[in-house]
Amino acid sequence: MPNRHTAVLSAAALTAALAAVVTPGAASAACHPDARDLLLTYQPVDHTVADAQYHLARLTIANHDRHCALGGDGWAMYFNAVRRPAAVLEGAAGDIARKQLAGQGLAVARADAAQSGDFYTLEPADGFKAIAPGERRTIDINVELWAVHKSDAPAGWTIAFGGGKPQWVPAKTLLDPSDPKQTTAFSGDNRPVETAATRYAENTSPKMDLTLRQSLVPQPLSATATGGTVGIGGRSRISAPRSLRGEEGYLRSALSDLARGPGAPISLRVDPELDVDDDGEADAEGYTLTATRRGVRIVGADRAGVLYGIQTLRQLVPAGGYEAAARGHRPSTVDVPRAEIADAPLFGYRGLQIDVGRHFETGRTIKKFLDLMSFTKLNKLHLGLTNDEGWRLQIPGLPELTGYGSKREFDLKETDALHQGMGSANDLGHGDGISGKARDETEANLGRAPAYQGFEQGTLNFVGKGGGFYSVREFEEILRYAAERHIEVIPELNFPAHARAAVQSMEHRYERTRDSAYRLLDPADTSEHVSVQYYNDNLVNPCLDSTYTFLDKVVSEVSKMYDRAGVPLDRINLGGDEPPGPPEGWWSGSPACKNNPETAGKSGEELKEMFFTRWNAIARKVAGKTAGWEDVTDPTRSFRLEGFTPLPWQNVWGWGREDWAYRFANEGTPVILAHATNLYMDLAYNKDPDEPGYYWAAYVDEKSTFTYQPFDVYANATEDRWGNPITPNPSWTKLTPEGKKNILGLEAQLWGENGKAPEIREYQAFPKLLGAAERAWNRDTPAPGEMGAAWNVFTNTLGQKTLPLLSFYEPVGLRGEGVNYRIPPPGAKISGGTLSANVRNPGMAIEYSTDGRHWRPYTAPVKAGAYALTRTRGADGRTSRVSPVGVPAWQDGASYETGALVSHRGELFRATRPGSGQEPGITRGHWTLLQ
Repeated sequence: MPNRHTAVLSAAALTAALAAVVTPGAASAACHPDARDLLLTYQPVDHTVADAQYHLARLTIANHDRHCALGGDGWAMYFNAVRRPAAVLEGAAGDIARKQLAGQGLAVARADAAQSGDFYTLEPADGFKAIAPGERRTIDINVELWAVHKSDAPAGWTIAFGGGKPQWVPAKTLLDPSDPKQTTAFSGDNRPVETAATRYAENTSPKMDLTLRQSLVPQPLSATATGGTVGIGGRSRISAPRSLRGEEGYLRSALSDLARGPGAPISLRVDPELDVDDDGEADAEGYTLTATRRGVRIVGADRAGVLYGIQTLRQLVPAGGYEAAARGHRPSTVDVPRAEIADAPLFGYRGLQIDVGRHFETGRTIKKFLDLMSFTKLNKLHLGLTNDEGWRLQIPGLPELTGYGSKREFDLKETDALHQGMGSANDLGHGDGISGKARDETEANLGRAPAYQGFEQGTLNFVGKGGGFYSVREFEEILRYAAERHIEVIPELNFPAHARAAVQSMEHRYERTRDSAYRLLDPADTSEHVSVQYYNDNLVNPCLDSTYTFLDKVVSEVSKMYDRAGVPLDRINLGGDEPPGPPEGWWSGSPACKNNPETAGKSGEELKEMFFTRWNAIARKVAGKTAGWEDVTDPTRSFRLEGFTPLPWQNVWGWGREDWAYRFANEGTPVILAHATNLYMDLAYNKDPDEPGYYWAAYVDEKSTFTYQPFDVYANATEDRWGNPITPNPSWTKLTPEGKKNILGLEAQLWGENGKAPEIREYQAFPKLLGAAERAWNRDTPAPGEMGAAWNVFTNTLGQKTLPLLSFYEPVGLRGEGVNYRIPPPGAKISGGTLSANVRNPGMAIEYSTDGRHWRPYTAPVKAGAYALTRTRGADGRTSRVSPVGVPAWQDGASYETGALVSHRGELFRATRPGSGQEPGITRGHWTLLQ
């Protein structure tokens, strides 16, 4: 962090100096370093110290203040951590960690009064030696489990002096991909780190010519190019019956964004008897598209089918047409190929879940995703509106839910808001109790404009919408926008667990009004339970009438929003995942349960089933159907709910739930597939430390979603999450022909823990969502033995057609700026000084550099010397992360020529002075950080 002081004394130092003249000894008490002149660096250094229990991390505090030391008392640093510091653990691991820190004069504890969640404090203890101006202090700290991705690092660092207002402390994390101790989680982790070399070996798809059918995502049942093109434009005459006025308006808006002239006419029609596959039955949502020299004709089996024909027409427009429009040069018309296309979906339920509880997303971002969903023929948005970390929908009559439960602040007693969580509060804005935050995302990213093509340091420095909610009006706008695209919005109201925002909001209401009508917990409950995210106060009580009064009030108000929007509320998701264990502890210490004749003597599992029976009935008063996570109804138990559809998700190989989806389906229960191993898009793309996301279930990329087998998920069970080979267990239940009829469809999941900016959400979703859309829509699912050839086609489609189009995509009805899809770093190797490179998606451009400044197009093997940098360039000019090949590690005392490249602690540097022997990252004047 550049030092912001000059030779002139800062105001703080001048005040301290004057105080010292008047009162000897006062200077040391009054002089604190400017928080912005501190820099905190976190780096895991050794995962072998305690196999699979905790790892050793290096915490470096650099004091760049010229005048003030970070003294031995009177300060506290606060932070969030997805991995608990081992010092807060009980048992031997905790004892070791506390002793380790005490030996360095430090202590770590939970920060908030509730002692609930992921909020911690680091404070000086006896023996702490002040960190002098210009000094760096390295601190050893044990942290539970492992941290092999940068997004595992602690985030949201602040410092408070003397109990005052906390101030932002700039922070970063490092992780060296070449150090096995940093990248190997434990002894059973055999997954290699992604490198230029591994990518070069994996990028085997040859570039190929694509047919018309192969150029579309998802692929239609049939598509034949008939030769030539036809021009269409924003003033093309569109003929459609009144019943298709919405679809006509959508098409006209889409074409007006592209071209300004009067192209060939377009006809829209509905034929309820449309049978696109000639099996004698009408195909719901099916369509035909015929383009001739005289114009375009789209016929749908229903209104939705007509819209999907329009979306196919939008994909037929060359990417160059979208680029011209995006650059302000709309042509008179755009040409599409003359063709005959017939299409209909595999599943009626084709979904995407977006979690806005962990981190909020604006209505505009949700609308952009809705338009992209329609573009790829998805039709269900499962919107996660509530979670422990935030309540995101205004409920008239319960203002505390958004006035309190939608906000995160630095509020240790949680008097006015939930405490800071997941490294975020009010994004980079004010009003959350934290002073001195970065003024913009570039400053938060430590001086580098974030590209969001991988991990960005800004996500440690308060980038992320911890606060926010949809007003009634905004939510109704989302509903109408979705309905125009034939997308059903399914609200998730997650209970009884993951409900901390609701529970604490209603406690806040009670404390303010003494009205217990909507209270969600029994204040005398002594039950102890801890959730996966370390919350101990996030579980609603099923034995209180006020719990059901609250739920009835919420769904009643939600129903009114749908009514006012003119949109049917067909299904409510009840949530129900991850009740904090153990089950025998659920409400076992609640007098409200013990003293209620209806609940006395019931086990935790029985109370849970009672809760869901009542919750399901309440939801079904306003919605005909319900859904929820597999945790609600266990296939090994007889408990079932009327009108309820489970979403099986925990199919992680070896966890024991691999076959739950098929067990449900075979017994006659309808199922929506939500398997984490292939459909969780927030999981990291691969084991590269710079890939943001978790990896608890698997690594998930677009190949994971594309190769998913809805009717034989075990075909993907080739290795576990740690890269160890496995074979499907013969005892796993196979899907029967009758069971197959109960698979309603599939749903991709976009959880929000790491989704701290819209660009990150898009990076996580694209191109993964394209593979999920393919498997949800395309009836021609390749058999496992055919999947390799199908993947070669798909990855060519992405590189040559779909990703260039998304580069300039503009959502209909919104001003757009393209999609921040993931641009894959190239694969590369150097042999005998010759650089060879390839790319995952044939058709994308590769560039290389030998000095980190001048980049050249790569078209064939080229002489480059001992090392080089490579990157992939998208159609819009954006580039992937830089991928080094043969770059040496920095060595102490070595002499470097100007322009030399080195890697140091996982970062890339270029020498800016000859003989740069000083360590990169310490004296930046000698080095330029490249990535």
